[in-house]
Amino acid sequence: MIDDDMMRRLYPPERLAAVREAVADEGLGAVLLTPGPDLRYVSGYDAHALERLTCLAVPAEGGPFLVVPRLELPAAQASPAGRLGLEFVPWEETEDPYALVAARLPGTGAVAVADQMWAAMVLRLRDAMPGVRQVAAGGVMRRLRMRKSTAEVEALREAGAAIDRVHAMVPGFLRPGRTEREVGRDIAEAILAEGHVSVDFVIVGSGPNGASPHHELSDRVIEAGDPVVVDIGGTMPSGYCSDSTRTYAVGAPPAEFQEYYGVLLEAQEAAVRAVRPGVTPEAVDAAARDLIAKAGYGEYFVHRTGHGIGLQTHEDPYIVAGNTEPLEPGMAFSVEPGIYPGAHGARIEDIVVCTEDGAERMNATSRELIVVEA
Repeated sequence: MIDDDMMRRLYPPERLAAVREAVADEGLGAVLLTPGPDLRYVSGYDAHALERLTCLAVPAEGGPFLVVPRLELPAAQASPAGRLGLEFVPWEETEDPYALVAARLPGTGAVAVADQMWAAMVLRLRDAMPGVRQVAAGGVMRRLRMRKSTAEVEALREAGAAIDRVHAMVPGFLRPGRTEREVGRDIAEAILAEGHVSVDFVIVGSGPNGASPHHELSDRVIEAGDPVVVDIGGTMPSGYCSDSTRTYAVGAPPAEFQEYYGVLLEAQEAAVRAVRPGVTPEAVDAAARDLIAKAGYGEYFVHRTGHGIGLQTHEDPYIVAGNTEPLEPGMAFSVEPGIYPGAHGARIEDIVVCTEDGAERMNATSRELIVVEA
């Protein structure tokens, strides 16, 4: 559970004013948010995605309002949204909720619709407001969500500690003769036991499966000498996510693996050291990538160095070549270089937050290769 004080700090009423200001700055009439991370960020309401329309409208002029099915009204009012002073507009089963939204907004200009709004809802809103141009809400929301508040960083720190506790259990799950699926089942149970409300993903890539960064759990039997990549994450009661990767070895790993694992460890440390305000994401990516390439493993580093994290596991900013938007204090993202030659692979991942003068890691478990007795 999350206490009421933390909930108030995570979802403060000032968010609505910030969104309204951003809507006006973009020259839009309103932003329309249906169930998903943007709605939760603004209001604290973790609404179910249903065929019945739930839609928060934040106009540039006039007060915000939440159109909600009558049967969902108690849940909406009981959520942090009930403390924000916004107007609730319940609708009955025989009413047209899209018409309710349209009637309260200007009939011309442009509105922003949530990036993850269902296509059917986008089209129904378009039909209800034929004189209004629709744009993606990402332009309004990404700048607000990228820079985390003190409370959000606290929530990410809690998530990081929870997933660290799970990684501390992983050596006890790994042994020759067990399948990846069996190990994954134990990890999933531990993720929930350590405070998450949902398991978002469990990757257990043993031997050659470790060379597939997004490997799915399989019935491959773990063998002595196998490197094993374990990438795991979940969502906490706060709504904020964890994500951390550690690489293990069941018994003594191959010599060539140990050689490139040392390179990877150095690259991950270099990328974290590169994080500070004003540095670009592509420079952080290069700090890891250039070192790996210099050691001769560049072709085996096949993905970006990181992704933002918060109410979603993957969100802005992305730590990748071409992203030149300078880092700012409060931006949170993964630093996770990997090397995947084929016979095996390795990745090291921490969540970090850009601070006023560097970076704070949200994960504290050892990044050294963890050798489990076979």
